Amino acid sequence: MINVAVAGYAGRMGSAVVDAVTAADDMQVVCGIDPHAKEAPFPVFATVEEALDTVTPDVLVDFTQPSVVANNLAVALPRGVNCVVGTTGLATEKLEELAATATNGACLFFAPNFTTGAVLMMEFAKAAAPYFPEAEVIEYHHCNKKDAPSGTAVRTAQMIAEARAPRVSEAPGRETEIEGADGARGALVDGVPVHSVRSMGFVASQEVIFGSLGQTLTIRHDSWDRTSYMPGVLLGIRSVGEREGLIIGLETFMD
Repeated sequence: MINVAVAGYAGRMGSAVVDAVTAADDMQVVCGIDPHAKEAPFPVFATVEEALDTVTPDVLVDFTQPSVVANNLAVALPRGVNCVVGTTGLATEKLEELAATATNGACLFFAPNFTTGAVLMMEFAKAAAPYFPEAEVIEYHHCNKKDAPSGTAVRTAQMIAEARAPRVSEAPGRETEIEGADGARGALVDGVPVHSVRSMGFVASQEVIFGSLGQTLTIRHDSWDRTSYMPGVLLGIRSVGEREGLIIGLETFMD
């Protein structure tokens, strides 16, 4: 059995992780971590440090907040605990810094998105990028999401930029924004405009729009329920024990 600690277990994603791990035959929840702890059929703690002083999980799954995830990893990795992270908001440089603190061959696995459809969307965008001079990313999330743009959107933009280098966007940029409307052309992530929509009615959706002379190509993925993330989360939990160091992207385990 794989012993799993869930940080943020009382939240929307954390609750879904608890249900998915509980339903799996090869793993179990050994504790939940959340400052807003609620009654649960397993031990609960307010902090990762308190939890690891009491239990010894094989894997820590973190779906918390951008403001606390780094501190959680800074406690778990030096203690040799493998980490599966879905909380976005950490730059690659910070992830590398945290992974360097790991002991006993522990792995830090970060995925900006755990749905197989979103991973394929990013791979399709990467394949299309060299053939189109213009690309923009529009992401749609629920109104309670804490960060903008989403980790998926940032990673998609980075993949597009890498795939089409040294070519850059030929679309007009911020110089075309009218006075008082700063940001109309979106946030530039490695030269790719990214636009964030926040509204009730969405869980997580994203489209990538490519353009060239006389044509456009739109690649879109929609997730309407958090259960769509769970197969990817379980795959991460099962896979981290066989790796070490920093691993980014669910596609690493989908080969």
